[in-house]
Amino acid sequence: MTSADPYRWILNSAERTPEALCLEDDAGRRLSYAQTHESVGRHAAALGALGVGVGDRVALQVDKSLDAVLVYLACLYSGAVVVPLNTAYTAAELAYFMSDSQPTLILCRPGYEAEVRAVAATVDHCGVETLGATGDGTYLDTVAAQQIMSPPVIVGTDRLAALLYTSGTTGRSKGAMVTRGNLVANATALAAAWHMSPNDHLIHVLPLFHVHGLFLSLNALFAVGASVRLHRRFDPAETLSSLATGSVFMGVPTHYTRLLGSPELGPDAVKNVRLFISGSAPLLAETHRAFEARTGKVILERYGMTETLVNTSNPYEGPRKPGSVGLPLPGVEVRITDTNPAEGGLDVGMIEIRGPNVCAGYWRSPEKTQADRTPDGFFRTGDLGRIDSDGYLHISGRAKDLVITGGYNVYPKEVEMELDALPGITESAVFGVPHADFGEGVTAVVTIQSGIQLEEDALLRALRDRLASYKVPKRILIVDELPRNTMGKVQKNVLRERHARLYLN
Repeated sequence: MTSADPYRWILNSAERTPEALCLEDDAGRRLSYAQTHESVGRHAAALGALGVGVGDRVALQVDKSLDAVLVYLACLYSGAVVVPLNTAYTAAELAYFMSDSQPTLILCRPGYEAEVRAVAATVDHCGVETLGATGDGTYLDTVAAQQIMSPPVIVGTDRLAALLYTSGTTGRSKGAMVTRGNLVANATALAAAWHMSPNDHLIHVLPLFHVHGLFLSLNALFAVGASVRLHRRFDPAETLSSLATGSVFMGVPTHYTRLLGSPELGPDAVKNVRLFISGSAPLLAETHRAFEARTGKVILERYGMTETLVNTSNPYEGPRKPGSVGLPLPGVEVRITDTNPAEGGLDVGMIEIRGPNVCAGYWRSPEKTQADRTPDGFFRTGDLGRIDSDGYLHISGRAKDLVITGGYNVYPKEVEMELDALPGITESAVFGVPHADFGEGVTAVVTIQSGIQLEEDALLRALRDRLASYKVPKRILIVDELPRNTMGKVQKNVLRERHARLYLN
């Protein structure tokens, strides 16, 4: 096994610091690096006993647990390909992912075995086992029965480590082919950029079916022999209690807004945490400033996506700009193309990425793979952004979220920033829906602070003093909450569908 293999992280620490803590959970289970390595070997043997070989896919639709992490590591150990799937997927959605990835084995939650077996029956030679969050399930019986463990399988860095399905907000989800080399390159860059060390202890509250929780949060810690405490779910009070002994926290913006809602949050509660990181969705500049005011800690925001892992990060040492996702990681190139010079000199355009973090393409979709690559090897992210005079990247939104109204381009982020700056506004989402006269009508949905009374007409008047007339929303709708996916991203596709006939009635 080469030094550039992702399982080398665990093996190195098991050999050099065998007693050092690797994993623990909120139920009190603790594994040193030596114990983790031994456990992973048994899990890998169990996968082999269940018919999984090098390059075979292992689908996981299980609740978060320490054992689920061991399965991921066992896939690295054995050369298999992990396919993490959201536990919220219905049987119909699961059928698509199973048909597309053709796994040799799927692990599901106890209690869901019958419906998963019905789906798996449509896939050739797909076994089904159960894995629960508390050490239950048929799969662990197989693990316990293993006696002989072979050494880790040696495969190249260009071999697949994971199939990660995109969010699929426009059409069917595609499986991003993430290689073992992608994992190593990105984890190494992040560990260096974020000054990770064996002394770090990550408080992990993210789900494991997403790139943020399964790869970004774990691999950067494993790469340096640090430790991770797994929480089955995010609870503000429990998280604050754990942060007393943690040094690193990675979350989505929703986690930070909910921590801000806790009266216990203050400098003393987080005095041992050296680094707070936010990603997976845009962090409001207001949240950034409020968290610093309450805690004295400056959140570090970064930018990544399923197909590329992490691309940019605000610096560990140096200014962390609210509203910016920072500078390119070492080895990563970022450029802006197809800029629109008519937008007030902002030079907003398509963000393109090139580097060792970019996935090998889309599973069984060469046309999509080619369409998303430029002739000189850059990946077209589908995100819009600009680079400021200091080289910091600012995200303006998704290209598909661009609103074209009366022939003018409107970038939702620009309007959202002005809305969020108005007194009483908690959060906003701006999008376009069909309009008989303008093609698309700029539309906003906002949530407001508790106890505040705001009127649509007053909000519209305030925006007219801040924005060109064509950028001002035709309507501003006040709602209790914005629709979000499991990682806290606002689902503008849901908003577009919900209000599709707003101007057509």
